[in-house]
Amino acid sequence: MSEPTRQFDIGTLGGTTPPQDTRENRRPVAWNSGADLGMLLLRLGVGGLFLAHGVQKVFGLWGGLGLDETGRIIGDYGFSSASTLAWALGVGELLLGALLVVGLFTPLAAAGLLAVKAAAITVKWGGPFFAADAVNAMELDVALAAGAAALLFVGAGRIALDNGRTWQRRPLPWALLCLVVGAGVAVGVLFGLR
Repeated sequence: MSEPTRQFDIGTLGGTTPPQDTRENRRPVAWNSGADLGMLLLRLGVGGLFLAHGVQKVFGLWGGLGLDETGRIIGDYGFSSASTLAWALGVGELLLGALLVVGLFTPLAAAGLLAVKAAAITVKWGGPFFAADAVNAMELDVALAAGAAALLFVGAGRIALDNGRTWQRRPLPWALLCLVVGAGVAVGVLFGLR
Protein backbone atom coordinates (compact mmCIF):
# COMPACT_ATOMS: atom_id res chain seq x y z
CA MET A 1 0.00 0.00 0.00
CA SER A 2 1.27 3.45 -0.78
CA GLU A 3 1.93 6.12 1.75
CA PRO A 4 -0.91 8.56 2.36
CA THR A 5 -0.47 11.92 0.72
CA ARG A 6 0.55 14.82 2.88
CA GLN A 7 -0.44 18.39 2.36
CA PHE A 8 2.11 21.14 2.04
CA ASP A 9 1.69 24.84 1.60
CA ILE A 10 2.63 26.53 -1.66
CA GLY A 11 0.70 29.69 -1.09
CA THR A 12 -3.03 29.44 -1.55
CA LEU A 13 -3.05 26.36 -3.81
CA GLY A 14 -2.05 23.49 -1.52
CA GLY A 15 -1.01 20.14 -2.92
CA THR A 16 0.74 16.89 -2.18
CA THR A 17 4.40 16.38 -1.50
CA PRO A 18 6.37 15.80 -4.64
CA PRO A 19 7.91 12.37 -5.18
CA GLN A 20 11.46 11.86 -4.04
CA ASP A 21 14.06 13.12 -6.51
CA THR A 22 16.30 10.22 -7.52
CA ARG A 23 18.71 12.24 -9.60
CA GLU A 24 21.43 12.25 -6.94
CA ASN A 25 21.72 8.47 -7.41
CA ARG A 26 22.34 8.75 -11.14
CA ARG A 27 25.86 8.77 -12.50
CA PRO A 28 26.70 11.93 -14.42
CA VAL A 29 27.06 11.58 -18.16
CA ALA A 30 30.78 11.46 -18.78
CA TRP A 31 32.81 11.82 -21.92
CA ASN A 32 33.85 8.37 -23.00
CA SER A 33 36.82 6.95 -24.80
CA GLY A 34 34.57 5.37 -27.43
CA ALA A 35 33.53 8.83 -28.66
CA ASP A 36 37.17 9.93 -28.78
CA LEU A 37 38.13 6.83 -30.73
CA GLY A 38 35.19 7.33 -33.11
CA MET A 39 36.23 10.94 -33.77
CA LEU A 40 39.82 9.83 -34.36
CA LEU A 41 38.65 7.26 -36.93
CA LEU A 42 36.42 9.84 -38.60
CA ARG A 43 39.31 12.31 -38.75
CA LEU A 44 41.66 9.68 -40.18
CA GLY A 45 39.13 8.61 -42.81
CA VAL A 46 37.86 12.00 -43.94
CA GLY A 47 41.14 13.87 -43.51
CA GLY A 48 43.10 11.05 -45.08
CA LEU A 49 40.90 11.05 -48.18
CA PHE A 50 41.22 14.81 -48.57
CA LEU A 51 44.99 14.55 -48.06
CA ALA A 52 45.21 11.83 -50.72
CA HIS A 53 43.11 13.89 -53.15
CA GLY A 54 45.40 16.86 -52.57
CA VAL A 55 48.46 14.71 -53.30
CA GLN A 56 46.79 13.48 -56.49
CA LYS A 57 46.04 17.01 -57.64
CA VAL A 58 49.37 18.63 -56.70
CA PHE A 59 51.86 15.85 -57.44
CA GLY A 60 49.90 13.55 -59.76
CA LEU A 61 50.66 10.55 -57.52
CA TRP A 62 48.40 7.54 -56.85
CA GLY A 63 46.73 7.80 -60.24
CA GLY A 64 46.12 11.51 -59.86
CA LEU A 65 45.69 13.93 -62.72
CA GLY A 66 48.17 16.58 -61.62
CA LEU A 67 47.69 20.34 -61.68
CA ASP A 68 47.39 20.78 -65.45
CA GLU A 69 44.59 18.26 -65.94
CA THR A 70 42.84 19.39 -62.74
CA GLY A 71 42.97 22.96 -64.06
CA ARG A 72 41.45 21.85 -67.35
CA ILE A 73 38.57 20.09 -65.55
CA ILE A 74 37.97 23.14 -63.35
CA GLY A 75 37.93 25.29 -66.48
CA ASP A 76 35.34 22.96 -68.04
CA TYR A 77 33.04 23.76 -65.10
CA GLY A 78 33.21 27.43 -66.09
CA PHE A 79 35.78 28.81 -63.64
CA SER A 80 38.19 31.55 -64.67
CA SER A 81 41.83 31.37 -63.50
CA ALA A 82 41.49 27.60 -63.56
CA SER A 83 45.21 26.86 -63.14
CA THR A 84 45.46 29.08 -60.04
CA LEU A 85 42.26 27.59 -58.65
CA ALA A 86 43.57 24.06 -59.29
CA TRP A 87 46.74 24.88 -57.37
CA ALA A 88 44.75 26.42 -54.48
CA LEU A 89 42.36 23.45 -54.44
CA GLY A 90 45.14 20.85 -54.41
CA VAL A 91 47.26 22.56 -51.77
CA GLY A 92 44.15 23.34 -49.71
CA GLU A 93 42.97 19.73 -49.72
CA LEU A 94 46.47 18.53 -48.89
CA LEU A 95 47.09 20.93 -45.97
CA LEU A 96 43.58 20.98 -44.53
CA GLY A 97 43.34 17.19 -44.82
CA ALA A 98 46.64 16.87 -42.92
CA LEU A 99 45.34 19.22 -40.22
CA LEU A 100 42.24 17.04 -39.84
CA VAL A 101 44.33 13.88 -39.57
CA VAL A 102 46.42 15.24 -36.68
CA GLY A 103 43.47 17.11 -35.15
CA LEU A 104 44.91 20.62 -35.28
CA PHE A 105 42.71 23.68 -35.96
CA THR A 106 39.92 21.20 -36.62
CA PRO A 107 37.00 23.65 -36.96
CA LEU A 108 38.86 25.78 -39.50
CA ALA A 109 40.15 22.76 -41.45
CA ALA A 110 36.74 21.09 -41.49
CA ALA A 111 34.98 24.29 -42.57
CA GLY A 112 37.50 24.80 -45.39
CA LEU A 113 37.04 21.25 -46.64
CA LEU A 114 33.26 21.55 -46.31
CA ALA A 115 33.47 24.70 -48.48
CA VAL A 116 35.45 22.76 -51.11
CA LYS A 117 32.83 20.02 -51.25
CA ALA A 118 29.91 22.47 -51.16
CA ALA A 119 31.36 24.17 -54.24
CA ALA A 120 31.90 20.79 -55.92
CA ILE A 121 28.31 19.73 -55.22
CA THR A 122 27.01 23.06 -56.52
CA VAL A 123 28.81 22.81 -59.87
CA LYS A 124 27.82 19.15 -60.29
CA TRP A 125 24.17 19.74 -59.31
CA GLY A 126 21.75 18.10 -61.70
CA GLY A 127 24.30 15.53 -62.84
CA PRO A 128 24.53 11.89 -61.82
CA PHE A 129 24.62 11.19 -58.09
CA PHE A 130 25.90 7.63 -57.75
CA ALA A 131 29.47 6.70 -58.66
CA ALA A 132 28.18 3.65 -60.53
CA ASP A 133 26.39 5.98 -62.95
CA ALA A 134 29.31 8.25 -63.88
CA VAL A 135 32.98 8.82 -63.16
CA ASN A 136 32.58 12.31 -61.71
CA ALA A 137 29.35 11.82 -59.73
CA MET A 138 28.37 13.65 -56.52
CA GLU A 139 28.24 10.63 -54.20
CA LEU A 140 31.78 10.95 -52.80
CA ASP A 141 31.47 14.73 -52.54
CA VAL A 142 28.33 14.41 -50.42
CA ALA A 143 29.90 11.76 -48.17
CA LEU A 144 33.07 13.82 -47.60
CA ALA A 145 31.01 16.97 -47.00
CA ALA A 146 28.96 15.13 -44.36
CA GLY A 147 32.13 13.89 -42.65
CA ALA A 148 33.67 17.37 -42.66
CA ALA A 149 30.43 18.86 -41.29
CA ALA A 150 30.34 16.28 -38.50
CA LEU A 151 33.93 17.07 -37.51
CA LEU A 152 33.19 20.79 -37.70
CA PHE A 153 30.48 20.50 -35.06
CA VAL A 154 31.78 17.75 -32.74
CA GLY A 155 35.45 18.70 -32.76
CA ALA A 156 38.50 16.51 -32.92
CA GLY A 157 38.09 14.57 -29.68
CA ARG A 158 40.70 14.15 -26.95
CA ILE A 159 43.06 12.11 -29.16
CA ALA A 160 44.15 15.19 -31.08
CA LEU A 161 46.52 18.12 -31.00
CA ASP A 162 43.48 20.35 -30.36
CA ASN A 163 42.87 18.69 -26.98
CA GLY A 164 42.31 21.37 -24.35
CA ARG A 165 42.10 24.29 -26.78
CA THR A 166 39.20 26.73 -26.57
CA TRP A 167 37.50 25.50 -29.74
CA GLN A 168 37.68 21.94 -28.39
CA ARG A 169 36.07 22.85 -25.06
CA ARG A 170 33.33 24.99 -26.67
CA PRO A 171 32.95 23.65 -30.22
CA LEU A 172 29.62 25.19 -31.27
CA PRO A 173 30.53 28.91 -31.30
CA TRP A 174 33.81 28.17 -33.08
CA ALA A 175 32.06 25.85 -35.51
CA LEU A 176 29.53 28.53 -36.42
CA LEU A 177 32.25 31.15 -36.87
CA CYS A 178 34.33 28.85 -39.09
CA LEU A 179 31.21 27.81 -41.00
CA VAL A 180 30.50 31.45 -41.84
CA VAL A 181 34.10 31.93 -43.02
CA GLY A 182 33.99 28.72 -45.09
CA ALA A 183 30.64 29.64 -46.63
CA GLY A 184 32.01 33.06 -47.53
CA VAL A 185 34.98 31.48 -49.29
CA ALA A 186 32.74 29.03 -51.17
CA VAL A 187 30.35 31.78 -52.28
CA GLY A 188 33.29 33.98 -53.29
CA VAL A 189 34.79 31.22 -55.43
CA LEU A 190 31.47 30.21 -56.97
CA PHE A 191 30.31 33.71 -57.84
CA GLY A 192 33.62 35.55 -58.15
CA LEU A 193 35.54 33.07 -60.26
CA ARG A 194 32.74 31.46 -62.26
